[in-house]
Amino acid sequence: MREFTARFATAEEIENWDKHVTANPNGGNMLQSAAYATVKNGSGWKVRFLVLEGGETASYNLVLEKSFPVLGRLWYLIKGPDLAAVKDLKAALDACAAFVRSRKLNVFTIKIEPDIVDSAEAQAELAEIGLVKAPNIQSNDSTALLDISGPEEVVFKAISSRARNAIRRAEREGCEVVRRDHGPETYLDLYNLMADTVKAKGSMPLRSYEYYAAFWEEFCARGQGNFFFTYEDGKPSVGAFVINYGSKATYKDGGSIQNRKQYGDSHLVQWAAIRRMQELGCTEYDFCGTPPAARIKDKTHNLHGMGMFKTSFTKTVTDFVGCHDYVLMPWKHRLWVKGAEKVFRRIETARTGQQFY
Repeated sequence: MREFTARFATAEEIENWDKHVTANPNGGNMLQSAAYATVKNGSGWKVRFLVLEGGETASYNLVLEKSFPVLGRLWYLIKGPDLAAVKDLKAALDACAAFVRSRKLNVFTIKIEPDIVDSAEAQAELAEIGLVKAPNIQSNDSTALLDISGPEEVVFKAISSRARNAIRRAEREGCEVVRRDHGPETYLDLYNLMADTVKAKGSMPLRSYEYYAAFWEEFCARGQGNFFFTYEDGKPSVGAFVINYGSKATYKDGGSIQNRKQYGDSHLVQWAAIRRMQELGCTEYDFCGTPPAARIKDKTHNLHGMGMFKTSFTKTVTDFVGCHDYVLMPWKHRLWVKGAEKVFRRIETARTGQQFY
């Protein structure tokens, strides 16, 4: 078994954080990026930059830290740790535990959500480590992933006939996708489309405009954010924000007006985004959130509509193992799961009006 050590990143490593994260064994994740660290830092969370080293392998992981009375600190390794294999997880977590104890950081639980594909073997490994399953936090713990590494015509042929027909019809009928520069006017147009969608379908909670504007600005300022729109009667009708981070593209945010006249506009927006992501060197496109594979056709699931749309591009739903707690102080963790977490979440939401995680 590979042995790991843990440490905080150096100033030089933090300065070049994205370069290190995108070199991780699985290519990192946009939620481990420098842009996201800036968004979260000071918003109730303290950002830590953690490096796990094992043999010739290094893994750079973003840690969100929050302190609580009596309990101490919670660590959230968002979309991490990024490791080459599930068998490395125990040694990596043991290294984290040794590190926080040596630094007397008073961390009672480390919350993890590695992008390890769910399987019987993976679940057995997690059980052997003693991880405690926690409610999933991120929307893409089940998601639709599209391989975009091949030529454009190969990728187009790989998507469903329904999606191809929608794209061709939209093009025939003169629908055009416009790429827009980042800035307040673009942000407000997309946010309004997102609000329309949430109001009509209620599928996902919507954070404040200020949060999204800050989020989009940080990624765009680093050349990692892209906006795509279609229009009806001179007004935005469909909008999408897509992130290029290393070799991975993520359809992060989107919305549309209801009862549109143009058929296939949403599919055309995604196709335009996919083509742009190929130009930027991405080889995988994450549609960022579907129902789990076992419930993809369940009409009662709140993401059913989104799931049907996204799986028209790729039929395969990938389920990751999701969120788990690595418990360092059992009695404090028991307090956390038996009610402390709910209380603190309620207090923070009432105080800030924002989501806890």
